[in-house]
Amino acid sequence: MLEARHVSIAGRLTDVSCTLRAGEVTAICGPNGAGKSSLLEAMAGLLPVGQGAVTLDGSRLGDLSLQEKARKIGYLPQEHTVAWDVPVRRLVELGRLPHGDRRSEPVDAALAALDIAHLADRRAQSLSGGETARVLLARVLAGEPEWILADEPLAALDLGHQLALLAHLRSAAQRGIGVVLVLHDLAHAMNHADRVLVLDSGNLVADAAPDDALSKERIQQVWKVTANWIGDRGKMALTA
Repeated sequence: MLEARHVSIAGRLTDVSCTLRAGEVTAICGPNGAGKSSLLEAMAGLLPVGQGAVTLDGSRLGDLSLQEKARKIGYLPQEHTVAWDVPVRRLVELGRLPHGDRRSEPVDAALAALDIAHLADRRAQSLSGGETARVLLARVLAGEPEWILADEPLAALDLGHQLALLAHLRSAAQRGIGVVLVLHDLAHAMNHADRVLVLDSGNLVADAAPDDALSKERIQQVWKVTANWIGDRGKMALTA
């Protein structure tokens, strides 16, 4: 389990507590500035908490070595930048650094899963924004983490690749991996998450199944929008 216990970060989060479970897809939603990225960074052990603690299987993240955290938690930031103009395959292989090897099987699997095997020999800085996003996520997958934490991983992708990525992350959850995604698209959260955390002004206002967390009443309360859900479960859309 990955837990936040009464986590507060000045100006970002206020007394947030939640317990995330492996084998589930958890979406973190909320308006701009709600604290979504801050919570994800704290859960990844990348942002110090002012009060409270984040624990992984009962151990404080701060007590784990950097290598151990990197083996257990794969984190994809919102900014999709590549500092070195290396071949794509080499960039994805960097995901193996926490394990101290360059095993080809997980690298090949990650390239195939993100539909970028054909880009393996391309220079990383020659890619489009969507291609770069998929390459960086492939680097995370190549590390075979126990948890995947991704901040707006769908933002630069076209619809087809969004749906393919969500299907792959669902498959990862079915294999026992914990998947935590910051999502702005509430329909994706409704249709693809097992549970949804809703943040508003740094406060956790919902932690429930999508139907409850993203009810039309909650959307009105948090996003100040009057909207209704239409369609069947798994294929629902939000309409004004």
